[in-house]
Amino acid sequence: MITIAGSINLDLVARVDHLPAPGETVSGVGYAEAPGGKGANQALAARRAGHAVRMVGCTGADANAGAALSLLDGAGVDLGAVRRLAEEPTGVALILVDAATGENQIAVVPGANARVLEDTDDLSLSAGDAVLLQMEIPDAAVTHALDAARAAGAVSYLNIAPFRPEAADLARHADVVIANETEFSALTGAIGLADDTIDAQMTRIAAELGAAIVLTLGAEGAVAANADGLARAASPAIEPVDTVGAGDTFCGYLAAARAERMDWPDALNLACRAGALACLTEGAQPSIPERAQVDAFTG
Repeated sequence: MITIAGSINLDLVARVDHLPAPGETVSGVGYAEAPGGKGANQALAARRAGHAVRMVGCTGADANAGAALSLLDGAGVDLGAVRRLAEEPTGVALILVDAATGENQIAVVPGANARVLEDTDDLSLSAGDAVLLQMEIPDAAVTHALDAARAAGAVSYLNIAPFRPEAADLARHADVVIANETEFSALTGAIGLADDTIDAQMTRIAAELGAAIVLTLGAEGAVAANADGLARAASPAIEPVDTVGAGDTFCGYLAAARAERMDWPDALNLACRAGALACLTEGAQPSIPERAQVDAFTG
C-alpha cells in the first residue's frame, strides 16, 4: 500500500500570452478547472502506475470538494481517510500557464489542507508500506507522518515542494527526499553544504541527511544519490504543452516503481517518462498518464 498524506485542491487554471511581471496585467487565452493539490496529484499518479493507494487529507464540505476528489474516486483511490470539514473551504490553486512555453506561476490557498492529521491519526501504516509526503500541509502533519512511517517500518518519501526553510529539518526524518533544481539549491543553503559539482553536492547531502536524495532536472532527466552511489535517467525529448503536475507525476511513479522493487536507474527512468508524458496535456491530474502509456512511451 502507498499512503499519501497531503493536499487536495481544486485548480483554477488560466492560460496566458506570457507570465506577468509584478504589477502587470496580461490577457488570458483559456480557462479550466481541474482536481489538483500536490498530495492528490501524487496519489493519482501512484494509482495510475498500478498500485493500491490510500489518500489522507481534508477538504471542505463545499461544492469544490466533489470536483477536487472526482478523479481520485474514479481511479479507485481509497478515500476513507479524507475528512470533509464544514468549517473550512476546500483548498484552491490559482495557476497561470504561459501558452507558448508551458511554464507556470502558482498561488495556493490551503483552506482545509491546514487541518491534515490535526487531532487525528488516519495513517494506519504497516511494515513495508510506502508513505509519500509534500510541503502543502503543516509541518506538524509532515513530522507526524514521517515519525509514524519510521515506527511502522514503512518507507517515507518527502517531496520538499513548495520549499520552506523547515524542509531541511524535516528531510532528516525521511528515507527518500525529492527536489527540483530550485528546491535542491535552497536545501543545500539551508543545511550549509556547497560544492563545485551537483554529483558531489548530492553525495554529501545524502550522507548528511542519512537519506536517498533525488534531484529532478526537467528536460535533463533525474539523478539519485544514496549510500550505494549515484543513479541517473534521461528524460524523453518533448515539446511541453503544460508543465503543471509533471513533478507530482514523477513523485507518484517513483514511489510506485520502488514499491515494485525496481532498482534506482529503472525507477528513475519510469518516473522521467511519466513526467514527460504529463507535460503533453493541460492540467495537473488530467495530464497524469496511465501505466500502459508510460510503458509504451519512448519519446
